[in-house]
Amino acid sequence: MNRILPHLILYSDLGRDSILVRLADIIRDCKNGGAKEPLLQRTNGEVKRLLDLSTACGFDENLWQCYLTWLLMTNDNSFTRTCERTGAWPGGSVNRFAENDFAVFHQLFHYDFSPVEQYLLTDCFSILTDYQAIPKRERTYNRDVSAQVRTLRKSLAEAENGHEMFRLVTDYYQRYGYGVFAMNRAFRIRRENGLEFLPISNVDGVRLEDLLGYEGQKAELRRNTESFLTGKHANNVLLYGDAGTGKSTSVKALINEYYDQGLRMIEIYKHQFGELSRILAEIKNRNYRFIIFIDDLSFEENEVEYKFLKAVIEGGV
Repeated sequence: MNRILPHLILYSDLGRDSILVRLADIIRDCKNGGAKEPLLQRTNGEVKRLLDLSTACGFDENLWQCYLTWLLMTNDNSFTRTCERTGAWPGGSVNRFAENDFAVFHQLFHYDFSPVEQYLLTDCFSILTDYQAIPKRERTYNRDVSAQVRTLRKSLAEAENGHEMFRLVTDYYQRYGYGVFAMNRAFRIRRENGLEFLPISNVDGVRLEDLLGYEGQKAELRRNTESFLTGKHANNVLLYGDAGTGKSTSVKALINEYYDQGLRMIEIYKHQFGELSRILAEIKNRNYRFIIFIDDLSFEENEVEYKFLKAVIEGGV
């Protein structure tokens, strides 16, 4: 594995702390005859990290291949950004670099861990590649991530070569994009060392048809949303009414019904209105359509946060 990774070009920026890079270092040290006990301890540490990620994302069956699939789905590079917006252009020179990388991932998908297991007297990789996850409640893991990773993983595992993996993954990029926005439908924001989009796991699966009545309002919401998704004129929307009449539920229903057409939602709170310009700067070049969702919109006499919202709605240069 340590001899395979240096051949990566577009996907080479995996980070020294990634599970893949650390395992490659461990395998190198095993081949060089390193002390077994410290190497086994390092290996078990990476196995635990992989198990933790698998639990959070709902991986199953072959956790190693699920992890590699997750890497391909989340990696941010010039190729993934281009494919999200335009797909993989036939004949593009960058495709040759990408196919080189997918040939590497094809080897990693079918990597033989048996020499390492024999050296360290462990069967951890055999377990990881033939894994049976304990059934768990959907709220304990991200359902959207789990479904996408497991579906794509199976297709990639059956690919005969890197060229076929290239086709499968670029099709995924063009349909869903890459990274956190590809695998999730709704987000909150957090600002610490920068603006961070936090996925909201397992959004309620409600549909507009589940809301009884309000046929005129639902039809208007559909019309406006579909215009928005196709790049036509669309309006900001104010939903008002008594508590419990389905205002927030209607927004959730829109996300569920139009998620596969690129609709995403970012929920912000009143104290975060000052972040609106930063949010727009982060998402404007992504190939999605975003609903900025503000629930329970109200202001006290001395509150001035509405001015940030007013500035965004009215527009600027």
